[in-house]
Amino acid sequence: MHIAFLTPEFPHSKVAYAAGIGTSINNLVTALIKQGTKVSVFVYGQKTQEIIRENGITIHLIKNKKYPILGWFFYRKYIQNYCESIIKRDNISVIEAPDWTGITAFMNFKIPLVIRFHGSDTYFCHLEKRKQKLKNYWFEKLALQKAKAFIAPTEFAGKLTNLLFKAKNKEIKVIHYGLELHKFQNDFPEKYEKNLILYIGTLIRKKGVLELPEIFNRVRREFPNAKLVLIGNDSYDVKTNSDSTWQLMQNQFDKRDLENVDYIGKIPYSEVQNFIKKANVCVFPTFAETLGMVTIESMAMQKAVVNSNIGWANELIEDGVNGFLVHPENHDLFAEKIKNVLRDEDFALSIGKAAREKTEISFDITIIAKQNIEFYKRIINPV
Repeated sequence: MHIAFLTPEFPHSKVAYAAGIGTSINNLVTALIKQGTKVSVFVYGQKTQEIIRENGITIHLIKNKKYPILGWFFYRKYIQNYCESIIKRDNISVIEAPDWTGITAFMNFKIPLVIRFHGSDTYFCHLEKRKQKLKNYWFEKLALQKAKAFIAPTEFAGKLTNLLFKAKNKEIKVIHYGLELHKFQNDFPEKYEKNLILYIGTLIRKKGVLELPEIFNRVRREFPNAKLVLIGNDSYDVKTNSDSTWQLMQNQFDKRDLENVDYIGKIPYSEVQNFIKKANVCVFPTFAETLGMVTIESMAMQKAVVNSNIGWANELIEDGVNGFLVHPENHDLFAEKIKNVLRDEDFALSIGKAAREKTEISFDITIIAKQNIEFYKRIINPV
């Protein structure tokens, strides 16, 4: 079996951009190759047209193209034609694409198309209660209509996407994202920086970062030495039209609290683990997610996590057992859960240990890769 992935992002030095979608695809691709499956990755919207063969993966960089009119249509057809030529030449069995922006709208493949619900614009607009451009909804709905089947990282994401698009009569298979757990080891969980609170992710409204100033203020009333470290890109804010969400956050922090906040910005993915190891507790007060890779990465590193309690999160964490679930706008309770971890080292370590055990049961990429292979086989050769 030869599987192809069509994606706007992938973690490679020659690829323009990579975030959560790219990370989850890379984890899966690596595991599929280890199990003897051939994999090709088509990365569109790139600066160059190039084929890279590395670590058993064939990566096709598809150059971005501009057209005088109807570029959204003609570029999609260009991507399709390129993919079709490789599909035929390399005998690819199935192609997978994300739901975001409906990139496969207007594409017609001769092999089965599977769409994975990484999170469409429609999905995120619904969760954020934000108005969506009709064009975006139309593209995404048309793309889903052309798919043979769907994969959702959580049952919540699958059911909500199905409700929003009314994607009837097509199978939605729930398969979590996964981690190469041997790469997320913390051999000395008892060694950390006391009272260090860590957030990892883009500084953007939907991730709940604008709730952190109030939450941190409540934590520092009891723990004046608490420190908040933020890692991730800054971003534009859709509500205020500010070019910098970090600037909005600074304006909301108490001046004395801000002295204990360290915004590091984006750092190489390989360095993030060092910060997770240092953390006393990790916080993810997001309003919109399909699963949350950084949440399970922190859990795998034996960290107590205080996470949003919305929808998908209930499939990652058992509240009070292997982490904590709180609505981001409940600042008092969110802060209280953080303080509970900071107060008691043994409690923090026990939650972290249980979090690691949860990832071993639910997010081991070796097991998850097998689930994907069985699903692909069924789509390729239906009974």
